Amino acid sequence: MDGTPTSSRDLGQEAYARIRAAIRGGALAPGERLTETDLAARFGVSRTPVRQAIARLEAEGLLTHEARRGVTVTRPDHQQVVELYVMREVLEGAAARLAAQHAGETEIAAMSEIVEGEPAAYGDAAALAAVNQRLHGLLYLAAHNRYLLRSLEQLAATMSLLPTLLTRGGRAEQAHAEHCAILAAIVSRDGDAAEAAARAHARAAQKHRLAWMVGTIGVPLATPGAPSPD
Repeated sequence: MDGTPTSSRDLGQEAYARIRAAIRGGALAPGERLTETDLAARFGVSRTPVRQAIARLEAEGLLTHEARRGVTVTRPDHQQVVELYVMREVLEGAAARLAAQHAGETEIAAMSEIVEGEPAAYGDAAALAAVNQRLHGLLYLAAHNRYLLRSLEQLAATMSLLPTLLTRGGRAEQAHAEHCAILAAIVSRDGDAAEAAARAHARAAQKHRLAWMVGTIGVPLATPGAPSPD
């Protein structure tokens, strides 16, 4: 026993879950400055559980302590985005392979319904983002691996720090075609094809994301002393 009252731990967990959900949902935006006092007032709890939640979210990378600004919602830089998509390709590829092996017929039917309904949301960024989250969430569950699911949930929380680009440059239509390929492989119970399709989907999303970042933020400066890229 650590001597911490159960009620205190419960409040800390509740504060953590609510702040994390606010970050994932966009209510707390990347770069936004946060204070214990403001968060305590916002969520109707004392500062102690908020402090516990902040420490946990900093450890997970969703919050960052910046010099002179204090705690802010993390704004991923170019290198972090690259690293996120590398892990997304690996983890979602594994999830798709396992889903092809283990998904139940009800799970496959639910994913099929979501994919079929995607075109109806074209042009609506919020609706597309919600549909996309549901589909990927079902894919994660359909893998039937609790350890992979835990990693994917953390990845999804960090990915939520990035703005949706599904309504830009025809990405919604491309993503729909990629989702169809993943689903077809899962329906066929072809693990190799499902993993390949999921990895291709992640790479296409990364390419679209980086092109957008270069267009809006510019090319990142090389680290001093680092070799020039080929």
